Parts: sequence; C-alpha cells; structure tokens
Amino acid sequence: MTLTFKNLPLKKQHSMLVTIIAILAILAYFFNDAVSELFVYQYQLISQGELWRTFTGHFFHTNGFHLLLNLAALALLWALHGHFYNVKSYSLLFITSALTCSAGMYFFSPEIRQYVGLSGVLHGIFVFGAIMDIRHKDKTGYLLFVGVWLKIAHEQFYGASEQVSSLIDANVAVDAHLWGAVGGLLFSSCYVLMTKKTISSYNNER
Repeated sequence: MTLTFKNLPLKKQHSMLVTIIAILAILAYFFNDAVSELFVYQYQLISQGELWRTFTGHFFHTNGFHLLLNLAALALLWALHGHFYNVKSYSLLFITSALTCSAGMYFFSPEIRQYVGLSGVLHGIFVFGAIMDIRHKDKTGYLLFVGVWLKIAHEQFYGASEQVSSLIDANVAVDAHLWGAVGGLLFSSCYVLMTKKTISSYNNER
C-alpha cells in the first residue's frame, strides 16, 4: 500500500491508543527522574513481587534519541497497518506483547537486570501487521513477516548494531525483540482463530 496523507488511518478507533501510548512514553521521559525507580523493569524488584514493572517499564527510555526512534517506529507501524487496529484488539496486542516480552526476559534472560523501551512491543505489533497483510491477500505481508524474523535471528547470532547502541547510550536488548515478536505472534494467532470463528458463526446464522 502506498502511504499518502489521504489513506492514513486517522479514525479514532485506529489512532486513539497509538496516541495515548506515545503521550505516556513522552510523559515518562520528562518525569523519568521522579518516577522511573518505581516503574522501570528491574529483574530483582520483579522477583520481589513488583510485577507491575513488567508492563510499565516499556514506556521508559534511556535518552531522547531512544524515545524518538521508538515513537517514529510506532507511528510508521500505525501508518502501515493502523487500518487493522481497533481499541480492543490493539489493547490486547500491546498488553500481550509487553507481558510476553517481560516474561521471556525474566525467565530466559535473567542477565538483563534492567530494561526500558518500546522496541520489544513494537516487534510484536510489527508481526501482527504482517499477519494481517497476509490475511488480506497483501503479498508484502509475507516479506514483512519473513523479514522481521530474519532480523531477529541475525540479532540473536551477531548482536545489534553498535551504532544504535551508541545512539541510545545502552546495550540493545535483542532478547526483548525476540520475546516481543513471540507475544505478537501468539496474539495474532489467537486473533485470527477467534475472528474466523466469529465470521463462520455469522455466515452459518445467515
């Protein structure tokens, strides 16, 4: 699909949650010193029962460049696939990707003691958009789906770009990308199955 201003998904159901997420991330950045100690993903504190950090930590960023990179990616994914979003599905997609990302890091990457950023969740949102493209017979969806997993595999074997690490002033948590994408895949699989059942039930009733 060619991106133009006319075909941007500007309706409330497509854009409201994306806007709210961006605002929360911006607020978290500006009030970082005051609230980050309470909300950032920290392995040790999560182990002590502060489970809310598995969700809230994704809204914080290491610096302004990190924030801008993630907001740009959030906006681009919305521009590409926002017509597939609605309040309920996007909420569940975001929550599933965020919690799967955190759970994956907690159980399988305990060496990651602290994590911030939307990048893990963004990989889950990317996977959802690619699958929706495929479902709607858009061949670019296959390229996007294969491409994101190749990127993740490359990161797992070779690590992330040193330039990006330097820009955000932190090591890139490539495992967060992996588990965020897994969360997006889990949600997308359930979403496709559930909507198929809904469509089948509707057709049968007719």
